[in-house]
Formats: sequence, structure tokens, C-alpha cells
Amino acid sequence: MGIKVYKPISNARRNMSVDDYSDITKVKPEKSLLVIKKKTGGRNVHGKITVRHIGGGNKRFIRQIDFRRDKFDIPGKIVSIEYDPNRNARIALTQYPDGEKRYIVAPVSVKVGDVVLSSQKRIDIQPGNSTLIENIPVGSMIYNIELFPGKGGQLVRSAGNQAKLMAIEGRYATIKLPSTEVRLIDKACMAVIGQVSNPDAMHVRIGKAGRKRHMGIKPTVRGKAMNPNDHPHGGGEGRNPIGLKYPKTPWGKHALGVKTRVNKLTDKWIVQRRKNKRKVNNDIS
Repeated sequence: MGIKVYKPISNARRNMSVDDYSDITKVKPEKSLLVIKKKTGGRNVHGKITVRHIGGGNKRFIRQIDFRRDKFDIPGKIVSIEYDPNRNARIALTQYPDGEKRYIVAPVSVKVGDVVLSSQKRIDIQPGNSTLIENIPVGSMIYNIELFPGKGGQLVRSAGNQAKLMAIEGRYATIKLPSTEVRLIDKACMAVIGQVSNPDAMHVRIGKAGRKRHMGIKPTVRGKAMNPNDHPHGGGEGRNPIGLKYPKTPWGKHALGVKTRVNKLTDKWIVQRRKNKRKVNNDIS
């Protein structure tokens, strides 16, 4: 893909850029693989808002993606490279000899007409092929990694991401994730070889509030712009700092740089924690 940068003919256009979609080969999706996506407005089954700033947005269909890649030893031909409104990565429509079609997360450099294969045996190490981690050479770049054998890929699925296979010893493989976390994963899990497509997605600049509205994200008011009865950061005269030792949420809990992960069952599989580059600043609200 490429990035199209607009001329600054208005304040909204200044520093605004979009995806040029030059790698898309088909506009209309495969109807048999579509599911309606219902809007929640950030509310749970009881009607209570559990995720703020969600609402509106363009209508979307869910593309059913094959994260399991469980059609083994049957070569699939890439029919088209398509846009998915639910992810930054491209998806590839794959057709198999028996006529079945499936969407997969497309790797970088895949083209229409290429053949991809999924197998539990040793196969060619080329982008888009899927196999057990134990069959992949150490040092290879992989994505769409399973956490549990047969469950389907859960890790490294976002645009441009890739993980590195560091070592295989005993029952487990050591994998360095894009977050810099080093983790042990069962070598019987499946993974796809290569890098997730559309690595330039991170360079797109939204530019104006309307584009965020199209994505279904409503404006977020700063805490320090509120009154003291609405937010812990509120109050004060003029451009004041938040006046607290650390940033807080509207409900008074710690925010920014606070560890929220609580999963003692899988802590033993983490060899090295990810490096947190975010710095806590009292001026941030």
C-alpha cells in the first residue's frame, strides 16, 4: 500500500493522510463469508455503558476470518486481496480445489494467484504458509500464533506486526512478540510464516474529528477541562496542572502506566516482560 498526503487547503486537510488502497484487487466482499455486526454503543446486556466514547460510525459487516487454518495439506489459491473495515491488515480470499472459500489474514508481498498451504508437517517456508511452530526454523518471522493447540491464532494479527521465533527447547518454543515480551508457547501450536500485511497503516494521520466519527469513536473530553464534581482532575483557574500526585480515572483510580494484567495462571510462561515506554506526567489528563 501507499500513503496519500493531502495539500493543506484547509485546517482539516493539513497533515491529513489516507491509505491509497493500491494493493486492493476486489471491492465487494464475498457474501457467503459476511455476518452482520450489531452496534452496542459501548453498552453491555444490562444497558450500562462499560466502554465510553463509542457510538455512531459507518455500518460494517464482519468478515469471517479463518484464524485456525485447519484445512490441512490442501493448497489454496489467493483469489483477491481485500479491505476489511474491522482491522488495519488486508485479508486474502483463498479458494480451495473443492470450491470452498475462506478469508485469511494476508501477509506482506502476497499476490493474486499465489498458493498458500496449511499443514502439520514440514512445508516450504514462504509467506502465508501455516504449520506447527516446531516445524519452523529458528529465527523466522511469524504471525497469527496460537496460544493453545487447535484454538486458532490469537497473537500478532495487527497490520505490520511480526514475532520472532527465538528458540525451541523441549515442549516449548521461545517467541519474542512485537511488544518486546518474550514468551513460552507450546511448539504444537500453529503459526503463519511472514509479516502481517499493510505495515504503513501506522503512518496514516486522521487529521479531523469527522474521520473518528466515521470509525464509531466519539469525542473525549479532558478531565482537567471539567469541573471538580465531574472528574478528579477538574477545577482550578486557567491552565492548571491536574493537582494530584498521579493521573486518575473519572472514578478516582490510577491511570497511565498502571499494570492491569491479572492472570497468575499464565505468568509462568512469560520469560521477559514487555518494556513500558510510556512515562507518567502529571500534566497529562
